[in-house]
Amino acid sequence: MNAKDLQKRNGRAKKLRVLRTNENLYVESEEGKILYKVNETEDGTSCTCGDFARGVKSDPNFRCKHIMAVEDSVPNGDAESAEFLEKMKPKLDDRFIMNIKGKDFVVYAGLLDIAHQKGLLKLNIEVIQYPTKENGNLAICRAVAESSTGEMFSDIGDASPSNVIKEIAPHILRMSSTRAKARVLRDMTNIGMTCLEELGDLTNVIGIDAAKKTTRRSSPQKETKPVKPEPEKKQATGKKEESKPETKKSSVTNIRPQTKDDDSKEETAPKMSEAQKRAVMNLSRRRGISVDELDKMAVDTYGVKVEHLSASDSSAFIRTLQQSA
Repeated sequence: MNAKDLQKRNGRAKKLRVLRTNENLYVESEEGKILYKVNETEDGTSCTCGDFARGVKSDPNFRCKHIMAVEDSVPNGDAESAEFLEKMKPKLDDRFIMNIKGKDFVVYAGLLDIAHQKGLLKLNIEVIQYPTKENGNLAICRAVAESSTGEMFSDIGDASPSNVIKEIAPHILRMSSTRAKARVLRDMTNIGMTCLEELGDLTNVIGIDAAKKTTRRSSPQKETKPVKPEPEKKQATGKKEESKPETKKSSVTNIRPQTKDDDSKEETAPKMSEAQKRAVMNLSRRRGISVDELDKMAVDTYGVKVEHLSASDSSAFIRTLQQSA
């Protein structure tokens, strides 16, 4: 290396930032995008840059601009103190997880969110089979995801009238695409939970709480039935106790109104369950529907706001939100 090249390299070295972390020295590239580590040992000084790796082969005393920057900065105390920050780890947000009947499900929006955190670069869809009458309206799509590190993931998704609710049946191809993407993103992000959109029918897991409440409410009828055997005891007491049945009959009469009240409660439709409420809120958020718009839709269709919907109306409302574009 001649004196002119050495002077030019030294001029560049003076413009570089030198950072010190504990006992290590790093030099920032001219673009500020890369840090090169400069190692000072008893055997000499080395650098992790490509320029040093090439130059040291022909000249054991070769010094790159990063080594020169360290030699200029450290003796003068110009090296800046720095510390390593822990890299943020990709995490699935809890708001994208739904617990239904004790089992966790992830929504597609959550998979897409964590996939971007992990460096999703491309997500392509290929239609393998279009739905027709001949194939039973079965749509099949293949999804291919590519990460920023070059990893490739592939999976397929299918949809037909037999594995979706009737409101989704007109959108078979789109559902097949969504399922394919959901599956490939679960592979890419290492999420073991089933995606909610992969379920064939949400009504299979919605309304469970309401069904349990209905079962409990039927118990009062069974409790009032034991009142009937009382007359048998009266007959067994003989004629001497004929005056008592009047009092006991009146007591039975007093019980009957309570039974009627219980029956009227049973006839009242069960309210929206917590599982249904969470499903409505998640679907509305994914469709971009505000709370006011949600209430208006419920009032226009069922005459009450969302929070006052019955269990059966809630299930119908959920199916309406599922097919919303």
